[in-house]
Amino acid sequence: MARQLDEQIVGRYPVGQRLRVLDVGMGQGTQALRLARAGHQVTGLERDATMVAAAREALSAEPEGIRERMRIIEGDGRDTGVHFMPGSFDVVLCHGVLMYVEEPDPLLAGLARVLAPGGLLSLLVRNGDALAMRPGLTGDWPGALAAFDTTAYRNRLGLDVRADKLSTLTATLAGIGAPLQAWYGVRVFTDTAADDAGTPDDVEALLACEERAGRTDPYRGVAALLHLCGVRG
Repeated sequence: MARQLDEQIVGRYPVGQRLRVLDVGMGQGTQALRLARAGHQVTGLERDATMVAAAREALSAEPEGIRERMRIIEGDGRDTGVHFMPGSFDVVLCHGVLMYVEEPDPLLAGLARVLAPGGLLSLLVRNGDALAMRPGLTGDWPGALAAFDTTAYRNRLGLDVRADKLSTLTATLAGIGAPLQAWYGVRVFTDTAADDAGTPDDVEALLACEERAGRTDPYRGVAALLHLCGVRG
């Protein structure tokens, strides 16, 4: 996903331009820190106090120049209007958040509001068109059959959450003035890997296959996650 995001940024902005980035639901700050290290001015917004503490700890270990380029705000992604003026950011990330939001449209509208004209909105969502793949590949046939007719699922944390369909989000992005410009699949081949599997010896070959599949039909359509990139008009 990081490679896909970088491709979109490089294709939209001059090399070396320092961008204003907002990471909504930043978690422990993996992407926010990566972009701060790349020279961008990054704001992370996260409501979970444990994640905020982890992100601040990680940031404290960075050199002063990177610490100065990143700020962390404890707050809900649905309250961007409280924290930021319209058009405040060139890039807005919302990765792994929508599955926890019952009604995502107001959240997405708020994200589009804080994007500057021509700004990039990056979403990472659970693929509602391919929920039967994981149970099917693991031999859970009752689970696979049930998944065909729903966008609800139980994630690896044991939480009941929801997925999004590409067609629905395409319409939503058009409606909020940030129409879809590109989309990718994420975790096409690796969704059934154990969380504690560690890094394989052939990780570069694995990433090359995932990256190729994530931009190639029909593979990207059955990925566990979808990475959607919209652009503010």
